[in-house]
Order: sequence, then structure tokens, then C-alpha cells
Amino acid sequence: MLKSIPSVLPKPFNLPQPLAGLERLAVNLWWTWNPSAQDLFRRLDPDLWAEGVPPAGILRRTKNLASASADPAFVADVQRVAGEFDRYMAGGPKFEDERVIAYFCAEYGFHESMNLYAGGLGILAGDHCKEASDMNLPFVGIGMFYRRGFFHQMVDWEGRQEHLYPELPPEQHSVTRVVKPGTQEPLTVQIPLPGRTLNIAVWLASVGRIPLLLMDTDLPENAEQDRPITSQLYVNTREMRLTQETVLGVGGVRVLRALGIAPTVWHMNEGHSAFLLLERLREQLADGATVDAARLAIQVDSVITIHTPVPEGNERFSAELADSLIAPVLDGTSLKASAVLEMGLGADGDPGVFDMTAFALRNSRMANGVSLLHGQTADKTWREIAGFPVIGVTNGVHMPTWIGPEMKKVFAAQGAEFGEDTRMELTSGANRPTWEGISNVPDRDLWQAHLAQKRAMIEFAKRRLYVQHARHGEGPDDLRFLLDALNPEAMIIGFARRFATYKRASLLFTDEDRLARMLDAPGRPVQIIFSGKSHPTDRGGQELIKKVYQKTQEPRFRGKVFLLEDYDIEVGRNLVQGADIWLNNPRRPLEASGTSGMKAAANGLPNVSILDGWWDEAFEGGPNFNGWAIGGREEVQNWDEQDRLDAQEAYRILENEVIPLYFDRDATGLPIRWIPVMKRAIATSVYAFSTRRMLEDYLGMML
Repeated sequence: MLKSIPSVLPKPFNLPQPLAGLERLAVNLWWTWNPSAQDLFRRLDPDLWAEGVPPAGILRRTKNLASASADPAFVADVQRVAGEFDRYMAGGPKFEDERVIAYFCAEYGFHESMNLYAGGLGILAGDHCKEASDMNLPFVGIGMFYRRGFFHQMVDWEGRQEHLYPELPPEQHSVTRVVKPGTQEPLTVQIPLPGRTLNIAVWLASVGRIPLLLMDTDLPENAEQDRPITSQLYVNTREMRLTQETVLGVGGVRVLRALGIAPTVWHMNEGHSAFLLLERLREQLADGATVDAARLAIQVDSVITIHTPVPEGNERFSAELADSLIAPVLDGTSLKASAVLEMGLGADGDPGVFDMTAFALRNSRMANGVSLLHGQTADKTWREIAGFPVIGVTNGVHMPTWIGPEMKKVFAAQGAEFGEDTRMELTSGANRPTWEGISNVPDRDLWQAHLAQKRAMIEFAKRRLYVQHARHGEGPDDLRFLLDALNPEAMIIGFARRFATYKRASLLFTDEDRLARMLDAPGRPVQIIFSGKSHPTDRGGQELIKKVYQKTQEPRFRGKVFLLEDYDIEVGRNLVQGADIWLNNPRRPLEASGTSGMKAAANGLPNVSILDGWWDEAFEGGPNFNGWAIGGREEVQNWDEQDRLDAQEAYRILENEVIPLYFDRDATGLPIRWIPVMKRAIATSVYAFSTRRMLEDYLGMML
């Protein structure tokens, strides 16, 4: 069993005794997927909560503690929710052996207020940790505490993306400082860098029952140029980026050793953490192993998950830069940096480049892509390097986090409450188990739950749009028009994801006249809400944001197409819970997974998507269909031709199938032919594309 990790608060809370339970809730990320805990902090200080201040920050900043401690109803609710938390922490299945899974990732997304994530990779890692907690796995996460995180996005009046990096003070968040076992002295570990030693502090983020260890280099004992190493996620310069990855890999292993944790599985979630293998090689060599024996020893318990379908999407650095960071780690061993560089030779065979994924594959026993199709794509690229098949383990999402509150009530009435020990009654569908119990939900109940979440999403979108467009200097009449335009009677298409060029955010604007007619059909209003960020160095993605924003300002699209800035967990959560359909149109086969579509489907939003990533295996046609497929499985080599064909097919599906079906109502206003599609979307996603199923798949292969 995994030992508890000693830690101390960065600063005491000094709470009144009646509110003591709030401390336990504030320092554990259990609150991020438990609405009852969130509600306590919202009630304690609505203004701070609305500002996005997390619970630990609210407890340290609010002036309402005295009045709250004198409110019997609030105190009773604190005791009730703290009791729920205590029972959760004490429960769950037990693993009695000594197996421990160490999970390394460069980013983690738990909640919008804790900006340690850039996008889907981090949100998946956060969901992975939450499910590991629900399953009470012997699991420890390793990552970094970025004091300025990833950027907050602002879109200016011309559609240009701007980047803001606010500070992330540890005392405002659900973290405690890790101390040396048996002492109150803060733990630091050291790693070698060229010509110097780097000191690393460690923060503990408790994710329910499992620990996540976050490394931090912002220490006074470090050189001034080294303190910002863990400042920002995905920095632009290659030297700083590889230095970060050295901290993640080498430092992460040393943190585990300092705490006496001996993993039996080392899981790299993407290649950023591949230098954990370098450090483990050094350990084996220091113990007297030969190079060949050392490699065999680390291969047997190392696995890597690959999230990008092409070599260019993986972490690659100049061999000269890699050599400068590898050599200090190996100093005093028989292994030369040049031999490690050979292990990092990429699929293109360029000796001037060190490929982190290739290095990881050559020193692991298993690798997987993140959908069945992506596994096939990755296998074609990497099998020769890996020396074994790259398989597909399809991603999933943490259903308690992503299913909306009204849908949860409907599901609970059918005995499908989502939590640690609950398992809905499943039947085996064509490819994966399905939840047929959703068919017992009355159509009206399901539709009313959806409409309630849709109204909540619209109100959220209005608040975001007001702030965004008021900052642009728009006048009262323009703002009023914009806010009144969002229409709960319209069919709302959601499109929210990273604005990478292969995801083709602007595909529906291929034929603008046709799109305008579709959005403005009499009696069948249709609206589209876009949201997404692009990496600061991705000029092509930023041009897509600019194009989509400028289209929203054209007279024929204004009030019908919207772009919400600062795409984050909150935006994503609202859209997957409250839109009517979910659009995804990447270039096949470049979409590795596509977890946003899973979240949408579990909330009853049918997908309209290219057959790529998860949708290639999730789509069901026929009489009991769960959504729509744009095109087939053929791959067109001419991208312009593919764009034209896919756009025409998307228009055809929306005009002839989706929109007529949505607006086909009975005498009471129910969309009687639409609701069965919603139900099938839920039935085929809510377990089959959950992190519960995903972790069960991983456990079957790893342990």
C-alpha cells in the first residue's frame, strides 16, 4: 500500500471551530468533482467564488468567517459535507499488495481555478487521477507546480489572441508543502544541470485518496535564472523546455526515492517525462549493472501513452542541447551521452535530433495510442523503433466531473449514480458495453433536464460575451443585441477545443452563403458557439481564431455565431452540458482521441463528427443511431479537396437530417425523434468512454 506523504500547510487557515471541516475540504481536490463541497465555498463568499478564487484562497481572504460560523444551517451543512468527504476517504476497494503506479505528466487539469493545464492532455490527466482516487488505486502522480501556469486568453476587437499569465500563489490552492519524513523540514531534492545543481521543492496536491506531487524550482537557493524553470507551462524556448522536462523526469524519480516510494509501474503520459528513464538507468548503473542489464531492468516496468499521431507532434530537441542536459545526469557512470542520443533517434533517422518519444519507446515494454484508430496510426509510425506493437487504449472522461447536475438527477432516478462503487447495469453492445437503463427515463424528464442545462449554459455564455465585448468598447445597444441574440429555442451547435489547424475550426465557413441560409431558416433557428485557444507559437491556429471571430462580426452571422474567449475547463463544462449537438471536423486520421465529444455524448448531445479518434469506434448508424458521421473512412491526400468534400457533407447532414430531426415536435413541444438519439448517445458513451473503463483497460495490461 502507498504510504501517506508528510506535508504542512504553507500558511495556517485559523478557522473558527464550527467551520473546521472546511480546512479538510479546501486542501483536497475532492471538491473539484463534488458540487456539495463547491456550494459551501460559493455560499461562504459568493463574490470571491465568482472571481474564480479557489477554496483555499477563499478561506484566507474572506471576511465572512465569523458570520458563517454563527449560522446554524451553514455549520450543519459543513459538518454534513465534511462527513461525506471523511466517508469517501475511508471507503473504496483495497489493494493489499505492494504494487504502486507512478504516473508522470507535464500538465494536470482539475478545475478552471487551478491553471496547471493547457488542454486535453492535462484534463485527461486530471480525470485519470480522479478516477484512480474513486477506484482507490495504489497510485501517485508526478508533475510540476507552474506558478504562472498556462496563459489566459483574451481576444481583441480584431480577433487577435492575447496572452496573460497571472500568478498562481501556492497558499491560494489545494496544496501543502511536502516535508522530510519524520520532520517538519521542507523536502528538497537536487538534480544536476550543466555546471550547477538545481534545488527542487515539492507540493502535495491530494486528489481524493491519491497523492499528486508537484515540483517547484522557485527557491531562493537557486540561481536567479533557474527559479523560473517551473514558472510557465510549455515555454517557447527549447533550452528551457528541455530543462523543464529534465526536472519532470529526473527530479520526479528523485522525489519518489526521497519519500521511500518504490513504483512497480512507471507510466509516462506523453514523452515529456521520458528522462525518468535516464535517471533510472543511472540508478541501475550506479548499483553495478551493465548497460544492457540496466536497460532490461527499466524496460520491464515502463509504459508510455502517446497522444499525438505524427512524429512532428512529439517532443524533439537538437542533439547538442540534449547532450548538454544528459551528460551531467550520467556523470560518473559507464554510459555515455552519445549512446543515449542513439536511443533517441527518431523515425526520420536524423542524428542531429533527439526524440523523447523514441527514447521512451526503446526503453519501455508497452506503448499505446489513445483510441483504437490512433493506436493503428501510431503503430505504423513507431513499431520499428519500439520493437513491439503500439496498441490502442481509448481515452475516457471522469463522468462525475462532466455530467451536468440535471442529467445526474435523471440518471440517479434510474439507479445510475456516478461514484466510487456504483456500477450501472450494462449490456454488451456491438463494440463496447452500453447502458440500456437510459431507455427507461421518460422522454419529457430527459428533455427538461437538457433544457435546464441549456438555459444555464446560455446565461454563462452571456456573462462571458458581455465582459469580452464591453472590453472592446461596444455600446449599450450593441451589447443588448448580442445578449438578447442567444436563443434557448435555437438549435445550438457547440465547437470547443484547441484551435490547431488540423481541427479545421473554420470548415463550416467554406460556403458562407449556404451557412447563412442554414442559420436563418424560418422557424428553425440555428446558432453556433465556438471557443478555443491556440499555442502562443502556433500562428496558423491563431489565424483561425481571428477568422472565426471576424465572421461573428459580419452582419449575416452576428447574433448567430459566437466566439467565447479564454477557453478553459469552465467553458468546456458549460458547452458539453448545454449545447444541443457537438461538432468535430478534424482531418482524419490526425485526431488522436477527442474527449470533448465523449463529455457531450454523456450529457445527451449527439455528435456530428468526422470518423476519427474516439468517434471512429463510437459511432453507431442504423435505426438506433447515436449521432452522425461526416464522410467515411477514406483518407484524401489532397487537403483542399478533403476540406471541400467534408464541408459539403457537413452541410448536407445538418440541413437534411440534424436540423429537421431536432425541430420535429409533437403537440406538447417534445422533439419525439430527437430524444431517442440523445438516449443512444448516452447509452453508448457513459461507461464505454469513461475513465473507469479506461483504467480497467490499463490495469489489465499493466499490473
